[in-house]
Amino acid sequence: MELNIKRLTPDEFHKFSKLIYDESGIYMKDSKITLLSNRLRKRLKGLDLEDYMDYYNYLQGLTGDKKKKEYEELLDVVSTNETYFFRNERHFETFSEFCLPEVANTKKNRTLRIWSAACSTGEEPYTIAICLLEKMNLFKGWSIEIIASDIALSVLEFAREGYYSGRRIEKVPPQYMTKYFDLEDKEKGVYRVKESLRNLVTFKYLNFFKDKFPVDIDIIFCRNVMIYFDKIHQRRLVADFYKSINDNGFLFIGHSETLHSISEDFTYKKIMESPIYLPKPRS
Repeated sequence: MELNIKRLTPDEFHKFSKLIYDESGIYMKDSKITLLSNRLRKRLKGLDLEDYMDYYNYLQGLTGDKKKKEYEELLDVVSTNETYFFRNERHFETFSEFCLPEVANTKKNRTLRIWSAACSTGEEPYTIAICLLEKMNLFKGWSIEIIASDIALSVLEFAREGYYSGRRIEKVPPQYMTKYFDLEDKEKGVYRVKESLRNLVTFKYLNFFKDKFPVDIDIIFCRNVMIYFDKIHQRRLVADFYKSINDNGFLFIGHSETLHSISEDFTYKKIMESPIYLPKPRS
């Protein structure tokens, strides 16, 4: 039987938006009430619940592993995951032609660690992997790791599988399609990233405000993420990035984002027409 779940009331919206904010730092404006109604409805149907407050009370009553798992499910359904390969190409030009050679020339211990901090369905870390494999002559004998994290479990599973089609792969240069993708379904235009890419990327669940950050990172990508947080959580996030990143590292954020009034730990640079941030020297 199809459940008839009504739209969130303003009071219910504020209860859920506070709960989501407390758990993840994601701030939802009042204008997002319809969006949140539609997103939560999926979870209510999954639990066979007819009322939003039934779900809210269910969440409040959970403890231990059950609470952890259900809150992961909640954050999964409310997360926005819109991306594609080579999104904002200038970032990847700067990454390939400036950042990677700089790391190769200055790093002494021959380790390279790159973090795609909000990897969504995997297009960003796999694009990073493509760029890196194209520059492997710089890193012969190096230990290399690309860490890809997200707060949504479903997108991590999608990313691990590595199947893509349509708009997601439109901007992949033809020579890279041949080199790094296998055609899986010609009729539907479905491709899978080759094993050489999948082996470079480690996908993991990570909540920015609950979990430990990876350390000894040379390059961080965290693009179009801070827009979902208020100033308090933006400052906290960037401060933690500063603790994670190496002295000669690089931080990429979205073109519409800025660290102005958020952090004094990074210096803004425009390199090859791409905005980028460099950590200031530790005292």
